[in-house]
Amino acid sequence: MRLLILGGTADGRQLAEVLHQQGIPLIYSVAGLVRTPKVGCEVVSGGFRQFGGLAEYSQQQGITAILDATHPYAAKMSTTAVSAAKSCGIPCWRFYREPWQETSADSWKKFSKWKDLTAALSDKKRLFMTVGQVEQEYLEQVAGKSERVLLRTAVAPKINLPNNVEWIKAIGPFTEEDEYTLMQQYNIDALVSKNSGGDSTVAKLFAARKLKIPVYMLERPVLEAADKIFIDKKCCEQYVLNQFSQATTKTR
Repeated sequence: MRLLILGGTADGRQLAEVLHQQGIPLIYSVAGLVRTPKVGCEVVSGGFRQFGGLAEYSQQQGITAILDATHPYAAKMSTTAVSAAKSCGIPCWRFYREPWQETSADSWKKFSKWKDLTAALSDKKRLFMTVGQVEQEYLEQVAGKSERVLLRTAVAPKINLPNNVEWIKAIGPFTEEDEYTLMQQYNIDALVSKNSGGDSTVAKLFAARKLKIPVYMLERPVLEAADKIFIDKKCCEQYVLNQFSQATTKTR
């Protein structure tokens, strides 16, 4: 019995740490773009192409279950996880943290497509973009209509930045006070975000609420259905422990 956790998120790292401490044989996978996680279990970094793909790697390592704890917007990886698990005849579980919820004090404008979101920003002049890696054409569309764009990511952008785009490298968690100060300093009039959920980057929404700044929210993609989906880490941990305990009992 061996578990493969697809991570790269704080949730994934926490699940790996807890399950490893509980004696679950596991490998924790990260893309390796931001930083190497400090976990006690085995870590594989750099993706699965180096091994011939996720299915091939799972077979090579004797993986008996995959736990997808990647970012809610990592649709390609989540699709690959479901497909690889099916081809290997093993279950694919998913930890899918709850999205942020708009309150009556917020001003959210929700979009399912980038092109619609960028078109709606035509009257905004000083943007704060916190959406991870963004495609060249969309950033150019936004920058072409704005006076200034503040782009914050954990990893350097892989595209050419227009002259009026300033990049800030930063990794959460962020505080509401710092986010408030940053938006005031740059006189931001619109926040562009993905609905990532979780506590690490939610402070920007609190700051935008306090400053009465509208939030242009890119909604989550629809993911391939996993065999089991969890929104609570404790429930996810307990389910995995039970599954491995039952499997171990059967093999005795």
